[in-house]
Amino acid sequence: MANHSLAEAIDALKRTHIRMTPQRHAILSFLYESRTHPTADEIYRALEARFPNMSVATVYNNLRVFKEAGIVKELTYGDASSRFDAVTSDHYHAICEECGKIVDFESPCLSEAEKVAAKITGFKVHAHRMEIYGACPECLANEK
Repeated sequence: MANHSLAEAIDALKRTHIRMTPQRHAILSFLYESRTHPTADEIYRALEARFPNMSVATVYNNLRVFKEAGIVKELTYGDASSRFDAVTSDHYHAICEECGKIVDFESPCLSEAEKVAAKITGFKVHAHRMEIYGACPECLANEK
């Protein structure tokens, strides 16, 4: 399920009878506005001033609800904290091994990889994930 906007994500929640609370709306809005794939702690810190009664557990619980509804992806890389990505379209991730920053990129030719894999292996392919690892421009500049 590929959502392309915050409004479509909210509609998807309504279809699954999930009530849209102000906290849920704020968490979802933050994810859609953020290009940094924030951790639950980062989301909590960004919203705690607006929602003083919200806990980190509340953020985690809502992210789990969003994940189950198919509007948020949990990105787990190694031992680092999970990062969360609003499901906007098929895309891939370039990950900085120094600071952990994740940057989205698209590559239409990679969707062909599923067809090739299915043909070669006989698998019924459901999905694929691609990650590119390196150092981001900011970390490279800091090394100099």
